[in-house]
Amino acid sequence: MSGKVCIFAFCFGKLLLITNNMKKTLLSIATMAVIATGCQHKAQLTSGINTDNFDTTARLEDDFYQFACGGWMANNPLDAEHSRYGAFDVLSENALKNVNEIIDSVSKNENEAGSLADKIATLYNIGMDSVKLQEQGAAPLMPYLEEINSVKTREDVWAELLRMHKRGNTVLFGIFGEADKDDAKMCIAWAYQSGLGLGDRDYYLLDEGNNKNIRAGYVSLMTKEFAMAGYDKLSGKKADKLAQMVMTFETRLAKAMNTKLENRDPQGTFNRYTVEEAAAFAPNIDWKGYFETMNIMDGMKSFNIAQPKYFTEVNKVLADTDVETLKAYFAWHEISSAASYLSDDFVNANFEFYGKLMSGREQNRPRWKRVTSTVEGAMGEALGKLYVERFFPAEAKTRMETLVQNLIEALGQRIDMATWMTDATKANAHKKLSTIYVKIGYPNKWRDYSGLEIKDDSYYANVIRSNEFDMAYMFSKINKPVDKDEWLMTPQTVNAYYNPTTNEICFPAAILQPPFFQFDADEAANYGAIGVVIGHELTHGFDDQGRQYDEQGNLNDWWTEEDAKNFDNNKQTLIDAFNNCIALDDPELGKLNGNGELTLGENIADNGGLHVSYLAMQNAMAKKQVNKNEMDGFTPEQRFFLAYAAVWASNIRPAAALQLTQMDVHSLGRNRVNVALPQVTEFIDAFGIKEGDGMWLAPEKRVVLW
Repeated sequence: MSGKVCIFAFCFGKLLLITNNMKKTLLSIATMAVIATGCQHKAQLTSGINTDNFDTTARLEDDFYQFACGGWMANNPLDAEHSRYGAFDVLSENALKNVNEIIDSVSKNENEAGSLADKIATLYNIGMDSVKLQEQGAAPLMPYLEEINSVKTREDVWAELLRMHKRGNTVLFGIFGEADKDDAKMCIAWAYQSGLGLGDRDYYLLDEGNNKNIRAGYVSLMTKEFAMAGYDKLSGKKADKLAQMVMTFETRLAKAMNTKLENRDPQGTFNRYTVEEAAAFAPNIDWKGYFETMNIMDGMKSFNIAQPKYFTEVNKVLADTDVETLKAYFAWHEISSAASYLSDDFVNANFEFYGKLMSGREQNRPRWKRVTSTVEGAMGEALGKLYVERFFPAEAKTRMETLVQNLIEALGQRIDMATWMTDATKANAHKKLSTIYVKIGYPNKWRDYSGLEIKDDSYYANVIRSNEFDMAYMFSKINKPVDKDEWLMTPQTVNAYYNPTTNEICFPAAILQPPFFQFDADEAANYGAIGVVIGHELTHGFDDQGRQYDEQGNLNDWWTEEDAKNFDNNKQTLIDAFNNCIALDDPELGKLNGNGELTLGENIADNGGLHVSYLAMQNAMAKKQVNKNEMDGFTPEQRFFLAYAAVWASNIRPAAALQLTQMDVHSLGRNRVNVALPQVTEFIDAFGIKEGDGMWLAPEKRVVLW
């Protein structure tokens, strides 16, 4: 994917959901209503700072993260199930219980056959039926493997690729619907590089970290699961031979793929082709046939090939790779897609590799958590509607709207304060800021799941039907106007995002809970937590990627040459800061620095979010909406930064730290505190940081973009 949607939190596993604590906090409506009026002095508010989270043996001037989060880390050690456990993960765990309670309550009723409640209950119950799963073994997978094994010709190969794409298995490449970068009001087809079992090219091509062991483990996993699925006997080839064929083939694909950094370039990943031009460029890809099969040829004037270099290689692959290799590759991706929904032998084999080796987890999640996540993935908005009805009052949405407007006002002030930016570009920045579309809580309209078929046959068959339903839904948007009211996250997701092509920020209902937002806390802590989240998402509209889009969402350079040069000079300082920080120092996996280029957009957003929200807090203080006195021994300025740090409290295994540093656009939590905060002069002043302290950064090295 292009990576255009900029997300606040970690991109690691399932998105985070709501907690049971929300039930308690949402009962404090009276307190929240008082806060919303700005008359906080009448309420008995806490500081919003939990001193039990502190490690007072650490000197905050040297290691602010350890001081602010060390107590939390000691009180929340990693268990066998987690490779990383932080404030976000606490919410995720409670959220799964919350969603599971909704599913359980729906499942207990006598539901009309084919109703939404019946679909939720049926999918959950069949996923929880461990006896049936063991009895079926690989049987639910076999029709698809037999279909692949029947492939004889290159024409058959193409026909099989179409069938796999329809069910969401994007072998070789993927086609998705996204906004036209020249006319963002329209959705067009985008062709992307895809089809690696390890996810990213670097695992195949680089030897850093644990990559050699991961490659060896991947071959072992394929060998084991080819045999477990019976494809070795079906194909007449030994399982280890099949595994080597796939590994060699995927390595070839990896060599042609863009790097993660190349995919962050909006200009480089937008390359318009007509169907005729694409046919001339890559004639072995039947573009017209593909679009006709997916029912998206009507109205198609052009589409985007995001990585032309990769599709040049796919064109060659379809001509010169023997059919048996392509069949092995297809079969492996079918097996891999199914493994999590089959018998325990498949589930355990997958976990041994993807869970243990790649991320360091010691124990798989219990079945109820895995199945709850599957139901949530299949019918997320349906569960979201039930969640909103139970847990999200209108007053919470009103409160969030007020906070967002306060942050938008503060960002406007910060734009005016930018000494490195010319007046002409400032005017354009204000225009973009004034047109940001704000989404809070839940969608204005809910997705219709009436076309989704759920049966009591097999868990995997239902997952396939759900995938087919989602793919058809996605294809149906292509060559039509973009629906700006569509949400890219469910209401029960604890996260937030900015989308540059719609110039929108989205804050799902579930993010209004501790540690992000505390209804009974003074506003200083809330500006340090949820306020920075809001500022972070707003800043994404002006980060190194977002700044290339105008107020209409079109890819359009609205900067003067001078401003662009100043921006690039400032961002390089931020790149260097995160390149030089330590992400991993482990005796077995070695030492690894952060990746300032990969994480640049998120680091700019953190930097901007901190500056913007701090100014918003100052504005609130001027209106007497923040307690100016010390609370629990801390000034409002100090409470702001302590609340920010608390959001990133976490413990993490070395393997997970390595995996995230290699693949994730977000810096690790410790560095989002200890590297980000010294850039902020207000932090330096709030705690009296001095030259020689570990948290000190000379003024000339501090980055101020927004």
